[in-house]
Amino acid sequence: MRILVIEDDTSVASYINKGMKESGYNVDHADNGKDGLFLATTEKYDVMIVDRMLPELDGLKIIQTLRATDNNTPVIILSALSEVDDRVKGLRAGGDDYLTKPFAFKELLARVEVLAKRTARHTGQDNNTKLSSGDLELDLLSRNVTRGDQAIELQTTEFKLLEYLLRHKGQVVTRTMLLENVWDYHFDPQTNVIDVHISRLRAKIDKGYDKQIIKTKRGAGYIVDA
Repeated sequence: MRILVIEDDTSVASYINKGMKESGYNVDHADNGKDGLFLATTEKYDVMIVDRMLPELDGLKIIQTLRATDNNTPVIILSALSEVDDRVKGLRAGGDDYLTKPFAFKELLARVEVLAKRTARHTGQDNNTKLSSGDLELDLLSRNVTRGDQAIELQTTEFKLLEYLLRHKGQVVTRTMLLENVWDYHFDPQTNVIDVHISRLRAKIDKGYDKQIIKTKRGAGYIVDA
């Protein structure tokens, strides 16, 4: 699941970004309304988390602009304004939920998950929240992974790694692609972190099965057959 966070408070943004990434989600961040609106209108997100008071462009204006262009991506409004009239104004502007600061991360996460599930049901695209290869299936909403009738427990990074490989099924995935999209490294740290996690992932999803899901393309990267 891909999330856009539009928040100018550095500490709040860092808190949200860290928590969402640790929960296995891909996160983009903008620290002002103008850049946030640009990302919201040029990229596809499952949920947006938008601060109400932002530099350059107000959060409610961002939401109104999105709704006027038929962008119905679910939006959670964050705000220090907690009066009933403030919440009503945010919801009437097109927000789907309103959370006041300070907040507990687990509550924000729960609200994100609820909106994502509700959208999948209403659009009839629940199946699109599942990725698979052969008898291996990964459910993006429940975070469950199964192979045949066997449940597989994955750590957060292992889940993100498998999700990325399955999303690029039939395509060779390079080490650079994995470093940038799974670990958010935009440089090569010269470690064996990829090899270690690929090995652990294979031990969980491939060991004991005739068909190997993750295959190595020597000198190129890894591939999951289409």
